Amino acid sequence: MTRQQRQPDQTADDVRAALDAVRRIVQALRAGADTGRLPGLTTAQVFALQQIAVHPGASINEIAALTFTHQSSVSVVVQRLVDRELVVRSAATGDRRRQALQITAAGRRALKRAPAAVQERLIVAIAALPADERRQFAASLVQVARVMMPEGARTPHPPMLFEDNPRARAARPRKRQRRG
Repeated sequence: MTRQQRQPDQTADDVRAALDAVRRIVQALRAGADTGRLPGLTTAQVFALQQIAVHPGASINEIAALTFTHQSSVSVVVQRLVDRELVVRSAATGDRRRQALQITAAGRRALKRAPAAVQERLIVAIAALPADERRQFAASLVQVARVMMPEGARTPHPPMLFEDNPRARAARPRKRQRRG
C-alpha cells in the first residue's frame, strides 16, 4: 500500500465531521424542545411568548427580528398565543396602525414554568462566530438546505423552529366537538 492509499479520504472525514455536528445540534435542539415545552404550547410559541414578555409593546415585525424569523411565520405563532389568551394585541400609542403585543397575566403564569428557549442557545452560538465564519456557515447551510428540500416542499419563509407544520396539522383527524 502506498502512502497515498493509506491517507484518510478528506472528503469522507469532512462529511462525517459535518454530519456528527448536525447530529449533535439536532440532539441538543430535541432535548431543549422537550424540556422547553409547556402543556399545549409548542416550543416556538414559548420562545415567542418569552420575547413578548421581555419586549412589551413590540410589534410582530420586532418579534420577527428578535427571533430571526420571517414576519409571516411569527404572525402565525403570535395568533395562536392570542387565541389562547396568553397575548393581546392593541393599537400602539402614537401610531394606531401598528399593533403592539402584550403578554397577559395567563401568559406570565405560563412562562414561570418555562426554561430558557433552546432557540436562544442556537442564536447565541451562531452570533458568537467571527463574522467571516458566520457568513460562510450561513452560505453553506443555505446551500445544503436547498439540496435537501424537494422542489415542491420549499416555502418562501420556513416556520419557526418547533412550530407545527400547518399541512401536517390539517391532515390529522379532528376531535369531535360535543354539541349541546
